Amino acid sequence: MTKTYQTKLKGILALTDSYHSEKGLQNEKSLYKFMWVRKGSITLEIDHQKVVLKESEILSLTNLQHLKFLSIDGDYMTLLFNGNFYCIYGNDHEVSCSGFLFNGSSHVVRFMLDETERQNMEDVLRLLEREFNVSDNLQEEMLRILLKRFIIQSTRIARHHLNITQDKEYGFEVIRQFYILVDEHFRTKKQVQDYADMLNKSPKTLSNIFSLCKQPSPLRVIHERIESEAKRLLLYSSKSSKEIADILGFEDQSTFSRFFKNMTGESPVQYRSSVERIDN
Repeated sequence: MTKTYQTKLKGILALTDSYHSEKGLQNEKSLYKFMWVRKGSITLEIDHQKVVLKESEILSLTNLQHLKFLSIDGDYMTLLFNGNFYCIYGNDHEVSCSGFLFNGSSHVVRFMLDETERQNMEDVLRLLEREFNVSDNLQEEMLRILLKRFIIQSTRIARHHLNITQDKEYGFEVIRQFYILVDEHFRTKKQVQDYADMLNKSPKTLSNIFSLCKQPSPLRVIHERIESEAKRLLLYSSKSSKEIADILGFEDQSTFSRFFKNMTGESPVQYRSSVERIDN
């Protein structure tokens, strides 16, 4: 079953239980994704890292993360949409998922549903499936409302599983905004002070907030975002180390190489070669 809706402005919303065979959807590189295993398990490769998704588990992916199916040992659903159908950044005040469910790092956000949560998500999916079969001038907005409901439910569940209690709300929101800013500026701003200024906080305050919420340090977040982008460019493009250094805002190739080796233990050339050997 694959249901697809497209707007006149090239917005896309799709729901499918066979994304692994939907080449058209796979070739659309602008899509955000929710993958939900309904039964059994599936094994994926995300940014060249193996991920096993088990029954009742949901995974959210941005359009930046590269996805490959390794094995399918059950049933799953994939809900996909692009920014022209629903912009998570422009509508952040509605769903609060940007920088949380969706960010540009290679760390995937995944969570397991309990029985009540599963039933709630099943209800939304049933409404979505039904609305895909409607044909009137209200269909687009109704589909958008149901997508928002699915995103909000996912955000609530993920926050619950991360123990984001009311007393941690403020810190969580600061961290989420930090991730959003890093996604936007990591090529040009590489110091915690840069982001502290944009958030009207001191670097020490930021570090304390991250520590309280048991998150990596702000500097680590910046470095991991740069690292993930460097790896994608090395793995999925033919650009040279010098070109990648320029794209990522390093002053020269040697500075980029030192940074990459400090993060991964390998030079960019070694990393690209080692991955190519594994693939072959």
